[in-house]
Amino acid sequence: MDLDPVLLARAQFGANITFHILFPTITIALAWMLLFFKVKYNSTGQSHWMEAYAFWVKVFALTFALGVVSGVTMSFQFGTNWPGFMETVGNVAGPLLAYEVLTAFFLEATFLAVMLFGTNRVSPRMHTVATFLVALGTTFSAFWILALNSWMQTPAGFEMVEGKAVVTDWMQVIFNPSFPYRLVHMLLACGLTGAFLMAGLSAWQWHKGMRTAAVRAALQTGVTVAALLIPIQIFVGDLHGLNTLEHQPQKIAAMEGVWETEKGAPLLLFAIPDNKERTNHYEIGIPNLASLILTHKADGEIKGLNEFKDAHPPVFQVFWAFRVMVGVGVLMLLVSWYGVWRLNKSINKPMQYSLMAMTFSGWVATVAGWYVTEIGRQPFLVQGILRTEDAISAVPPSMIASTFVGYLVLYVLLLMAYVSTLYYLAKKSGSAIELSSSSPTAGGRHAHV
Repeated sequence: MDLDPVLLARAQFGANITFHILFPTITIALAWMLLFFKVKYNSTGQSHWMEAYAFWVKVFALTFALGVVSGVTMSFQFGTNWPGFMETVGNVAGPLLAYEVLTAFFLEATFLAVMLFGTNRVSPRMHTVATFLVALGTTFSAFWILALNSWMQTPAGFEMVEGKAVVTDWMQVIFNPSFPYRLVHMLLACGLTGAFLMAGLSAWQWHKGMRTAAVRAALQTGVTVAALLIPIQIFVGDLHGLNTLEHQPQKIAAMEGVWETEKGAPLLLFAIPDNKERTNHYEIGIPNLASLILTHKADGEIKGLNEFKDAHPPVFQVFWAFRVMVGVGVLMLLVSWYGVWRLNKSINKPMQYSLMAMTFSGWVATVAGWYVTEIGRQPFLVQGILRTEDAISAVPPSMIASTFVGYLVLYVLLLMAYVSTLYYLAKKSGSAIELSSSSPTAGGRHAHV
């Protein structure tokens, strides 16, 4: 078989980053939710807030560990699969990755042990500070990684000298044109991922009869956070789309399935883009709506893919990944708002089932959105500067294929183990909370799970 090394290397890195991104999206949100639980406990003295903290900090620790381990393999691949990347833009990427380690990872690693094991070993104030610093560290980590990724999408603040990117202005590098939108959009995605995980897992505990104050507090927190964030995410997503239209119009054309430049472009609800024939089959759309959303004019012009010749992304993947992301977002809006409404009445079975079904919906939406972003940048690794095919290593395709299969098998097994462990912890923690709540001292300020 003739194996395409570029496609294999992309698929392998895509598998790695897909698996890795699942875990930071949870830890970034959970860290701040844990801080909320801790502050509520400190201010009210109600033990159920600390009981909720005690369970969800275990989920945080498990997720954090997998996030760190899965992130290591990606850094290896910069050297094994993509040496041309660091050779060409290493002057930009290297320092940004170093800043992430120095300002974020060290901060998390330093205070993580205090957060996990210091409940009865340090003062309540110090433990709260440690939780805050871990949360701050996770957010700093996202800041630097997204600064680099955004620069790869909309590079700025550099000049090319003998085929290598040399920084001329670090502020322009970091705060490049798409960075503010991508940072806010991703942080909101993390918040939604963590909120639906908390709401869904708590709904499962409630459904299994673990109807304690701690479970209800976590359920209410998850549903409320989701209901607050999803309309903001929709608004920010629209702003991000307008920014992408300005700086990466070929990506927008792929997202909307627009082949020929046209005014009053329809919003396609369904279509099967054909990359070879350069057309769509079985289109179902709403006239003028794509132009109205993107240009705020019903007859606004959207540049078609044919304007970019071969310098545009594969359409089918970007088109459908975008629709998966938007579709899950609409479900998030409906389920979270329904959940908030039901919280004021009772947690009935429809609410329980809908939240349980949406437990990992944040993962689906985030991965779909990430595919839109990353596949939508093709055929460039760094937009307009470095083509993907020019950064590939000389590793034999058969070697890439074999390690790719190995990664996939390992990731499936680890993901199954992670999910099953979550439910094991939820069942075990729920039983412990029930026992604690039935004890004579359960209402005391220092009751812990």
